[in-house]
Amino acid sequence: MVKIFSDSTCDLSKELLDRYEIGIIPLFVRLGDVEFLDGVNITPEALYKWSDEHNDTPKTAAPSIEDVAKIFNPDSTDEYIVFTISSSMSACFNNVRLAAESLEIEDRVHIIDSANLSTGIGLLVIRAAELAKEGKTASEIADEIESLKDKVRASFVIDTLVYLHRGGRCSGLAALFGTALKLHPRIAVSGGAMHPEKKYRGNSHKYVMDYVKDMESDLKNARKDRVFITHSGCDKEIVEQVREYLLSLNHFDEILETRAGSVVSSHCGPGTLGVLFISD
Repeated sequence: MVKIFSDSTCDLSKELLDRYEIGIIPLFVRLGDVEFLDGVNITPEALYKWSDEHNDTPKTAAPSIEDVAKIFNPDSTDEYIVFTISSSMSACFNNVRLAAESLEIEDRVHIIDSANLSTGIGLLVIRAAELAKEGKTASEIADEIESLKDKVRASFVIDTLVYLHRGGRCSGLAALFGTALKLHPRIAVSGGAMHPEKKYRGNSHKYVMDYVKDMESDLKNARKDRVFITHSGCDKEIVEQVREYLLSLNHFDEILETRAGSVVSSHCGPGTLGVLFISD
């Protein structure tokens, strides 16, 4: 049997995890001296409250080798596909590798460095789960996923620069000017890292829709099976506006909405929204 796992940064909802029988390995989130498990006993809202009260950013950490090893059954014949956040962003990939080696089952464990984050990973995880249900072998699944990685289009538009500044990803001066000028950067993932691409201005309704409409050509040339709207806590009207626009393209079979987990939210802050898909 092929079992599919991902670390918690894939930001898939419980409904999707249950539907596709996907297991999750939670990362750690530390608020000062207190440690939590992403998606288990910490919410982004609690994280934002702590961060604002302490004017500090939470710390995040990969699951330990021992934590990862618990998902494997070395006495079974099961094969495993395990997805991790980009190896350039976290030690998750390496810890999964070491866990498999410690149990001497590395021949049955296929580790996918997603070179991505959030539902950029989730898109790949769901596809792997579909292939597993079709009866594909772990090697066949891993090969197809590797061929899809470069086709994932993951980007987000940021509401506030405060959290990027607190996390050391934006200078104080840039954050100050960006906030004063109401600038909202578009951040895209490529080559396993995050890169600023463009800046938008205006209120949240305007800049979010400007961001989405800039992708119209790419959206119309995306794989039709699904597109994600993933956000870290946005006004429902804005999310619905994005959904209606995607529906108007008459292209996607499924439009899925998910909330970013605490690890991703700790870096991007509230009000961040992304539209993520796989290029055809």
